[in-house]
Amino acid sequence: MKTKHILLVLMVMLFSVALVAQEAPAAQEDAAKVTVGQIIDDSGAWGYAIIVVFVIGIVYAIIRYVQLYQREKVDAQKLYLKLKGYIKNNQVEEAIKIADSFKGTTLGYIFWSGLRIYGDMLKANKKGEEMDRAVQNGFEEAVLQTVYKIDSGLTWFTTLAQICTYLGLLGTIWGLLEAFYGLAKAPDHLKNQVLTEGIAKAIGTTAMGLVAAIPLTVIHGGLFGRAQKILADIDEHTVKIMNTLSMANKG
Repeated sequence: MKTKHILLVLMVMLFSVALVAQEAPAAQEDAAKVTVGQIIDDSGAWGYAIIVVFVIGIVYAIIRYVQLYQREKVDAQKLYLKLKGYIKNNQVEEAIKIADSFKGTTLGYIFWSGLRIYGDMLKANKKGEEMDRAVQNGFEEAVLQTVYKIDSGLTWFTTLAQICTYLGLLGTIWGLLEAFYGLAKAPDHLKNQVLTEGIAKAIGTTAMGLVAAIPLTVIHGGLFGRAQKILADIDEHTVKIMNTLSMANKG
């Protein structure tokens, strides 16, 4: 959240607290306990809108977690070394079979695509620069087909977090407006009640917006870090396997 938004929230909260302090009775020994249900109830439609956005973010987070942590679960270094050993022993078909078993992952699919072309070129008795170009093109095509999917859509978590924050701020302003308008029109014996209800809505929506935005921001950081790790492994080990195939081609 930008600095100006934080300052705005603080100013509204301080202003609201000052209003409450002016009307508050003498301090009591037992302070009232605030519950989540009470905050949601006080927030009204704004609170439910924030909940809807937050739930959408959580559902999408589960989907992306499965994609990045389960489907992309592969030890890149171990897989590369295993394939490298088969390539050096001229067991290309075995290497292709192993890569095929990991084809459900992005790295496995890229390895399988390049090795398959390498095997086809060997069967066609093509070697030298022609083979190197064909294998390189195969790897690059596989990378272009798959890599963009790894980190695509992760910016939605930032967007959803911002929406929650903005809804909270908008609900805060709306609650204060309702409090002021209600205060001007309400009879004297209801002024305190109208003011309290309006400020409760204002503070409640601010809290809910922040409570929803913080986890979504953390989720984005975790998934983005995982995506970057996968991309780094793909870049490193794709180059390594291509160099291994090039050396085998020259040998």
